[in-house]
Amino acid sequence: MKIIDLNCDLGEGAGHDGELMPLIASANIAGGAHAGDEATMRESVELALRHGVAIGAHPSFPDREHFGRRELAASPVQIGQWVREQTHALMKIAQAAGARVTHVKPHGALYNLAARDVTTADAIAAAIKACDERLILVGLSGSELPAAGLRAGLRVAHEVFADRAYHRDGTLVARTDGRALMDDAAVAAERMIGLLHTGKVRSVEGDEIALQADTICLHGDGVHAVDFARELRRALAAAQISIKPLTV
Repeated sequence: MKIIDLNCDLGEGAGHDGELMPLIASANIAGGAHAGDEATMRESVELALRHGVAIGAHPSFPDREHFGRRELAASPVQIGQWVREQTHALMKIAQAAGARVTHVKPHGALYNLAARDVTTADAIAAAIKACDERLILVGLSGSELPAAGLRAGLRVAHEVFADRAYHRDGTLVARTDGRALMDDAAVAAERMIGLLHTGKVRSVEGDEIALQADTICLHGDGVHAVDFARELRRALAAAQISIKPLTV
């Protein structure tokens, strides 16, 4: 039986985290820079523990106004500091609850910048290793971010997206493009099953592109996120693909 991790960005104020948590394997919890605060981090950790979900840090640019989706000018040193601060904050809360942070996945503009920029990716990988060398670095499949994690000696997970469209070079279609988001849960689920069986997905340009898939992301802030999660779980089960956290 094939195995895949199903992760979701949570603690961002969407209002349906309680419904999503039982449907996923790994939670990426906002660390207060783009969304959330100490109280929401604690609540998310407790919810993850209740449902046996792996706990991950979701660091971002400090930009609540634009939900961390605007790229900020910053040095690698500053970026590393932001990642360490946000990861450590969640680690402290998790430890107090008797849990451990298992992975780190950057958010939004920081994630996309690290996917294409070697310097940023290396800064993030170094920051994560400084927090705990056991942490798994989650990054866009085939991009500079997982490559940086490997150079740093970290375990990495190549991430694919159930609810986002791809360009032929493997990058995500920008949210400003009307083609960026998948709004049909059944179609999105079928596409993920095809990717897991063939290692390929069709880009918006019409090309078949190869992607390594260790974990599937479902955005928790989407209006139909719960329906997407349920449909994806149904499709995975029908295809005899088991959902397990990255630590398994």
